[in-house]
Amino acid sequence: MRYALFVTPSSRQHMTAFHLDLVSPEKLSFAGDVEQVDLPGSEGDMGVLAGHAPLVTALRPGIITIFREGSDLRFVVNGGFAEVGPAGLTVLADMAVPLEEFDRAVLTGEIKDTEEDFADTTDGWRRDKLASRLDQLKALQAALPH
Repeated sequence: MRYALFVTPSSRQHMTAFHLDLVSPEKLSFAGDVEQVDLPGSEGDMGVLAGHAPLVTALRPGIITIFREGSDLRFVVNGGFAEVGPAGLTVLADMAVPLEEFDRAVLTGEIKDTEEDFADTTDGWRRDKLASRLDQLKALQAALPH
């Protein structure tokens, strides 16, 4: 079941800000005050506003949308975790790349390579690992805007 919270641009002007840290293994991708963050949660899409109840959730491959100062930023993530607490929202992403910098051709190449590796592998454990990786890559590809 999915729940949606619709916030109009005019109502966003009066929203209370909270702190967001978006961290990937490579770097701190974003840190600052925001009005809303939409996340691809493992159980469905979710929005976080100031005062959200404490929560820890796994993330699925998809797009994180950050709303701040009348604009929005979008980051491609390939899984991870999000924690809402008194200090705000912390997202620990396996990968976090601004949508405009994300190279779809690289993703397509990774899918092709993984499919080939899967087809060539007879080891059961390795096949399972490659099948899981392939599912994750294809889920990310499906989550990207066309």
